[in-house]
Amino acid sequence: MPESPGFVSFAVELLSRVGPVRARAMFGGHGVYCGDLMIGLVDDDEIFLKTDPETRPRFEEAGCRQWVFTGGGKEMKSSYFRPPDEAHESPEDMEPWGQLALEAARRAAKAKKEKASKNKGKLARKPAGRRR
Repeated sequence: MPESPGFVSFAVELLSRVGPVRARAMFGGHGVYCGDLMIGLVDDDEIFLKTDPETRPRFEEAGCRQWVFTGGGKEMKSSYFRPPDEAHESPEDMEPWGQLALEAARRAAKAKKEKASKNKGKLARKPAGRRR
């Protein structure tokens, strides 16, 4: 079931204390961005926030549910978790969870940039092929 426009606006409002947050339609749901970083998603009128190995334990300890989707005919687990119910009460209550998502997104972007930089260096050092 697609999300209601009102819920997408509500999700953006809840995460507003994290920074300049906006939602963008994607894959039948909405991505939630803080600047250029995707920090969450809205699917079926539920908010899920980005985690990584550093932040995931906080979500798991709070009993948060992982976002699971079907891909290629099988169930796929993601790095996104639904924040606790009490976080949905106000932007102030959601802020610590949104900050965790932003931190995870920043680390992911940094790792991606470093990997791209390493790969670019490997391509530059790669010897030319043989000529016949």
